[in-house]
Amino acid sequence: MTSTPAPTTQAPRHLGRKSALYVGTLLFVIFSALPFYVMLITSFKTQADIFTPSVNPFWFHHLPTLDNLRLLFEQTQYVQWLLNTLYVGVAVVLITLVLSVPAAYGLARLAGGWGESLGIGIFLTYLVPPTLLFIPFSKVIAFLGLQNSMGALIVAYPTFTIPFCTWLLMGFFKGIPRDIEEQAMIDGHNRFSAFMHVVLPLALPGILTVIVFAFTLSSSEFIYALAFVTRSADKTISIAVPTELIRGDVFHWGPLLAGALIASIPIAVLYTFFIDQLVAGLTAVARD
Repeated sequence: MTSTPAPTTQAPRHLGRKSALYVGTLLFVIFSALPFYVMLITSFKTQADIFTPSVNPFWFHHLPTLDNLRLLFEQTQYVQWLLNTLYVGVAVVLITLVLSVPAAYGLARLAGGWGESLGIGIFLTYLVPPTLLFIPFSKVIAFLGLQNSMGALIVAYPTFTIPFCTWLLMGFFKGIPRDIEEQAMIDGHNRFSAFMHVVLPLALPGILTVIVFAFTLSSSEFIYALAFVTRSADKTISIAVPTELIRGDVFHWGPLLAGALIASIPIAVLYTFFIDQLVAGLTAVARD
């Protein structure tokens, strides 16, 4: 006579863990996507639909309208603000790469034991809050004659992108074996040629991380943009949308959220395409 095996409890436990994981993931996705949904739906709402407190704010109660987009593109300099943001972001990225890449390589490869301490010291300058620096920095901007221009932002932003990116790239360069570089030098490359043809391609995830970080930081920075640029035609999107679409006590919520949504799309696309490189860059620093 054979006995029947006792029912196992592993299957219900496994199902419970998977259910909890899916529920948690779904809640996180809803929490993350809700601001974009609110921006999207508000961009096409009428003023009466936005300012009526008795209606559901998450759905239309009047027919959608394009008036908010017309106001944004026809009655403001929104396209110019986007171009300004792109111009400043690209300039800051180029300056950051030109200075942080050789600095990180020198500290990681050539500086010896004190390179690590100096790299940490450089990174600590990134932690100084901009609210403590923009007042003395305004003296520097005035001395350079860059008041009320995008040049002020191009000078100011690398002061906090370069320290962090230098520290970030140090971890990448340390993770590249010296043997590869030395082998290239034995094969006839000098140090600069070995760096350009061997080390730099291997550090590409770190460089892409630097590009994403520098561009997103310069396009979303608020304090320096508010302090150094007041002319509407020279504003970047981070400061232009709130200052130009909030007029006194009048909040143009439709154009305001439409402008914020359109400006956030390129950043979201950038992170989507380069998320693997960004994660690899941050985990490389953590491993180091």
